[in-house]
Amino acid sequence: MGILVTNDDGIHSEGLHVLANSLSDLGKVIIVAPDRERSAVSHSLTIYHPLRISQLKENIFVVNGTPADCVMLAVHQILSEKPKVVVAGINKGPNMGEDIRYSGTVSAAWEGTFFGIPSFAISLSGFENLHFNVAGKFARMLAEVLLEQKLPPGTVLNVNVPNLEEKEIKGVRITRQGKFIERYISYEKVNPEGELCYQIGNQKLKGEREDGTDFAAIDEGMISITPLKIDLTHYSVIEELKRWELVQWKIFG
Repeated sequence: MGILVTNDDGIHSEGLHVLANSLSDLGKVIIVAPDRERSAVSHSLTIYHPLRISQLKENIFVVNGTPADCVMLAVHQILSEKPKVVVAGINKGPNMGEDIRYSGTVSAAWEGTFFGIPSFAISLSGFENLHFNVAGKFARMLAEVLLEQKLPPGTVLNVNVPNLEEKEIKGVRITRQGKFIERYISYEKVNPEGELCYQIGNQKLKGEREDGTDFAAIDEGMISITPLKIDLTHYSVIEELKRWELVQWKIFG
């Protein structure tokens, strides 16, 4: 039984290896991860230059591409059969609200779902003094459930774990994606060569704390599980657009 593990923090990330070790008693774990940090690359694929796969150790592979590349190459080139589960993480820092769109970790789980494989992303809501072991323990529990239960088609789970000791975790909550109150900002800086350049930062990053959101769960010391879906169609707007009679416009000829 194969379990594919990947991330966007790169092959040397502590969270990646804690995750792999946590899942090892459920079956054969195969790591396929980027050669360096690929945070915020979203679901990008590398199509303008060839990708290379290097084997570091038994069942540990590194790819000079994105997290989505890693899952695609794992399924098509590295593994003899599709894995039973794809787990992406453990990400350093949360993936909540609109950040879900930017996350390479979440996108790796999406890629697994595209292949019809039960998949989830798991992130630790902190940046220092990280309790990866707590997130790893929960990942193992969730992976075991996914091996027994069937996720609805086109569904991926986005998991965020408070950066707390195990005894401080209050429980698990099924949540919805929250919204940012304040977003990323861009600011000017001067590089060592004296050139004016710009950088995007998250100094003002802040999310809503409405009941039921991923942000609220983390604030309350709860593990957040948000089910996401591949189909992005805004179904309730279809009828509204039809009323605009766009299809009757004689644009061509």
